[in-house]
Amino acid sequence: MDSHQWLAERFEDNRTHLRAVAYRMLGSRAEAEDAVQDAWLRFSRSDTSGVDNLGGWLTTIVARVCLNMLQSRRSRREEPLDQHMPDPIDGIDPEREAVLADSVGSALLVVLDTLAPAERLAFVLHDLFAVPFDEIAPIVARSQAAARQLASRARRRVQGAAAAPTDLTRQREVVDAFLAASRNGDFEALVAVLDPDIVLRADLASVNAAAARRAEGAPALASEVRGAAAVVDTFSGRAAAAQPALIDGAVGAVWAPDGTPRVVFDFTITAGKIVAIDLLSDPELVRGLDVTILGELPEADDS
Repeated sequence: MDSHQWLAERFEDNRTHLRAVAYRMLGSRAEAEDAVQDAWLRFSRSDTSGVDNLGGWLTTIVARVCLNMLQSRRSRREEPLDQHMPDPIDGIDPEREAVLADSVGSALLVVLDTLAPAERLAFVLHDLFAVPFDEIAPIVARSQAAARQLASRARRRVQGAAAAPTDLTRQREVVDAFLAASRNGDFEALVAVLDPDIVLRADLASVNAAAARRAEGAPALASEVRGAAAVVDTFSGRAAAAQPALIDGAVGAVWAPDGTPRVVFDFTITAGKIVAIDLLSDPELVRGLDVTILGELPEADDS
């Protein structure tokens, strides 16, 4: 078997998966086929001798092609979203389709069309195809932390960024309880609002800032902390000056000494418990967030 035939067979082995990735990135069967064909042309001209994970490499190629197509689509200012409905697609692995049926339908694909290209790529690759952020980051030319934030922002919007007022009210109650318990050093109250398996992630800027203040008695900060007890130890007294804020449409908290957010506490709240906290201090990441410092909660729209 010559090398070209070998490459062709390996590509065909992955075609169904690649078409699924491309369709969820682009929402169009025709464009997905074009993206896969473009990926084949690039793949067939490449040296694969040093590639250990051929499927992962092909996914990366298709993702880059799709990102270029999404960026080009935006620059052309295509038709309004209400005139564009995603095409149906066939040829996708039935088992994979069954798993994703509830999360990827025409309605979701319309929502995905509202995302920025990099957000859409990060969400699709990570949340739907389990591609790790260390592989997504170079595709979108961002750090791992930035890639994680892109996916997080997209996830919230896909799940309904414009949360119902009752949802925001409950989120606000949880965040207020967390901040009060943190300020007061109330261990039991703090544990009460945390999921037992909570994970805290801090970006590099936050870790470095904490390290620089160690001489002043500031507590140490790791890049990742897991478990309610460990998170309590980390946050006890740390959020004394934080105040509630809307972070990309969900309730979180910020430290904004001059009215400008400098540190963001990005909460993920499920069933009344905080299941994840992303602590962000990198100016680029913070500027990329839609932050509104809260006074009163938004009132329900009864119209």
